[in-house]
Amino acid sequence: MPSRPGETLAVRLADIAAALGGELRGDGERLVERIGPLEAATPTTISFLAQARLKPLLDTTAAGAVIVRDDVASVVLARGASAIVVADPYLAFARLTRWWAARTRPLPEPGVHPGAYVAPGAQLHASASVGPFAVIEAHAVLAEHVVIGAHAVVGEGAEVGAGTQLRARSTFGQACRIGARGIVHSGAVIGADGFGFAPNEGRWEKIEQLGAVRIGDDVEIGANTCVDRGALDDTVIEDGVKLDNLIQIAHNVHIGAHTAMAGCVGVAGSARIGKHCTFGGAAMILGHLQIADHVHISAASVVMSSILKPGQYSGVFPIDENGNWEKNAATLRQLHTLRTRLRALEKKSSP
Repeated sequence: MPSRPGETLAVRLADIAAALGGELRGDGERLVERIGPLEAATPTTISFLAQARLKPLLDTTAAGAVIVRDDVASVVLARGASAIVVADPYLAFARLTRWWAARTRPLPEPGVHPGAYVAPGAQLHASASVGPFAVIEAHAVLAEHVVIGAHAVVGEGAEVGAGTQLRARSTFGQACRIGARGIVHSGAVIGADGFGFAPNEGRWEKIEQLGAVRIGDDVEIGANTCVDRGALDDTVIEDGVKLDNLIQIAHNVHIGAHTAMAGCVGVAGSARIGKHCTFGGAAMILGHLQIADHVHISAASVVMSSILKPGQYSGVFPIDENGNWEKNAATLRQLHTLRTRLRALEKKSSP
């Protein structure tokens, strides 16, 4: 293990195979210094091959070790490299990155930085770490191994679960709760007021947002993403949800477990989204809609009505099941030709 962050890590391939639970074929004493792509690998790089269409890269890569399925391991060995054979190389790669990060990015030491502010009545576990210029307001609770980054704010009465990290300059608002092993990236704001106003003689009267935000375990929230507190009840994000950067989750939205959203998705107020859904970048979901479990929305689609059947949906004119949308899109591209033909037929049939 490196003595300081940034130092080179050199690991025996046998140790990596053991950590991943894969079958090692080749030299277990080979030292690995980095994880990298096949195209830019060196003899001290470990890489992976997850897609069959990329198999030709194995013929030219200089990687010293490759994580592969059994059916291509012989190609790796024929080049003099080593192979770690697993059932799912992409999943093994994901686990390797976490294993590697734990050794090259050590967590801060427990304790409160002298430049941080911790209000009276806040409860901090002895193993928690609070960075410089962070603010922990009254009655907030930080569980074991919580990490609060520089300039981050934990609001009054908020609760942060075990092992969760609030990265630098993130804001976790009053009375909000997040479970264990979460990550809130820099610039994210959890618990800002939802967009609530009542019209009054051409002006807008603010509706105080009296709910909070409740977040489950193993949730990751990207940089500059905003999750608004509820108007009366809480906004809810269940276990395992993954939100990319620059996402807007409005007040009283409920997102089911293990749903994932790519960057710039917007979800309007009081929408209820099921479990194991995916949303491509810049997809938009109107308010008060219901989305069933296992619904997959293509990038830049606009969901204008509830979707109660699992499946993939695409489009903005309007959204439809993906197969129907593709047929309509193909027809739309031929409209100019069809119009020309129709006009020719009309002229031919005219008296």
